[in-house]
Amino acid sequence: MLNNKWFVCATLAVAAIATGCSSTGDKNANAPADAVSPTSTSQGGVATSAGGKSTGASTPASAQSIVYFDFDSSDLKAESKDVVAAWARYLTANPTSKAQLQGNTDERGTREYNLSLGERRSAAVSAALQSAGVSASQLELTSNGEEKPVAMGHDEASWSQNRRVEIVGQ
Repeated sequence: MLNNKWFVCATLAVAAIATGCSSTGDKNANAPADAVSPTSTSQGGVATSAGGKSTGASTPASAQSIVYFDFDSSDLKAESKDVVAAWARYLTANPTSKAQLQGNTDERGTREYNLSLGERRSAAVSAALQSAGVSASQLELTSNGEEKPVAMGHDEASWSQNRRVEIVGQ
């Protein structure tokens, strides 16, 4: 029961952050028009709507896309190609826009290992974007390791949500 309360609290906190708490303006103005919603759920490595279909916003308000990874892996899943392709289209069409690639891991492993794995995951998404024509100068890579989980449980369902790279338009 306590894990469920943590999960609900964490989900609400992420939703509040994703909807915009900034008083300095909309940092999401540069996100791709066909990026998925940050409140989407995972299905097969790509963020989707609650109905299971890939979401496509009609405005650049969808600030973040999520690429999911298998345990102890930095290899892109085939299902992640649509998310990467959407950002590649947007960034190549808008060469002054930038994106931050935030690598994350689940809680298993040492802090140092998880920071390294988060970096490798960010680099994998960066490489895919660059191979699609995005300039390296448009990308900022970071690693949070295990420090910013979106799911607080200690099971595969939670861990799979935490193994991700968040692509955030800047």
